[in-house]
Amino acid sequence: MNPHPPTDRKGRYFNPHVGNIRRRPRDFFLWLIGCFRDPPYEMVPEGFSYPFPDNEFDPKRPWAMWLGHSTYLISASGRHILTDPIWGKRCSPMPFFGPKRKHPVPLPIDQLPKIDYILISHDHYDHLDRYSVERLHERFPEILWIVPKGVKKWFKKMGITRVVELHWWEEIDIDSIFKVTAVPAQHFSGRRTPDLNKTLWVGYVMEDLLDSKTFYFVGDTGYNTHDFKIIGEVFPKIDLSLIPIGSYSPRKFMSPVHVEPKDAVKIHQDVNSKLSLGMHWKTFRLSEEPMEQPPFDLYRSMKSEELDIWSFLAPDPGHKINW
Repeated sequence: MNPHPPTDRKGRYFNPHVGNIRRRPRDFFLWLIGCFRDPPYEMVPEGFSYPFPDNEFDPKRPWAMWLGHSTYLISASGRHILTDPIWGKRCSPMPFFGPKRKHPVPLPIDQLPKIDYILISHDHYDHLDRYSVERLHERFPEILWIVPKGVKKWFKKMGITRVVELHWWEEIDIDSIFKVTAVPAQHFSGRRTPDLNKTLWVGYVMEDLLDSKTFYFVGDTGYNTHDFKIIGEVFPKIDLSLIPIGSYSPRKFMSPVHVEPKDAVKIHQDVNSKLSLGMHWKTFRLSEEPMEQPPFDLYRSMKSEELDIWSFLAPDPGHKINW
């Protein structure tokens, strides 16, 4: 496999399996006036909660805890990993404007266990939050940050130097315990319009070499029939997948870059995930579907595919799950 993702003549990265995903002001205007509106949803039944196994939690085994949006705290082999940490009140370049947090983080930064590694999927404000990065670096200056190609310079400007950046399919061995591989995702990048797609977007597969466990952090992505099947072929034993299930409506606008629950189920199947957990919902209102819709749509999709409902869960923030 070629580890380097494709770029255009201006050196900007692009997605090889979908057309131009750029949304212009005209597209946002059409969205606002309802031109992309989806058909009515099947309403979430009153009292619905996603089914959850009544398994006893064992803190000595690997575990995962969703902290909101795409932030997971992972414990494995005595180390702690965070994904796309965001403790900020808004996901925006401005503290007084932009999408506001709808659900509190269940664990403050000052109550976290020692964080060893952090995986960053891309540089959008809801995944690379300056406030959270500063606070985490202040408390844990020895964190190793693993980021997509082009994002390291953002950290360097903040005086953070323990940073490794990766292309698709590049890997790094860490402390003789973990191997981390950056894998393709279908998305885009840029914190300002001039920066569009100048940095990469990735998912990560992290292999625990001591416990022979593997987890897959999908990152932020749309679905295609190519990338996830290949990831499943390269990594035939994925014990845990962290898969987005929210921010998907209207589909005509969102589908190139955000999966809906039925696409999340396809990823779950493509990589033959033993256990998958949902993310990218309930925290920020970034789309039109009701805030509590994603778990219900996930439930319907799992039932439609006749899959074990407990193999893909939608936990609430703060719930620890062994994997």
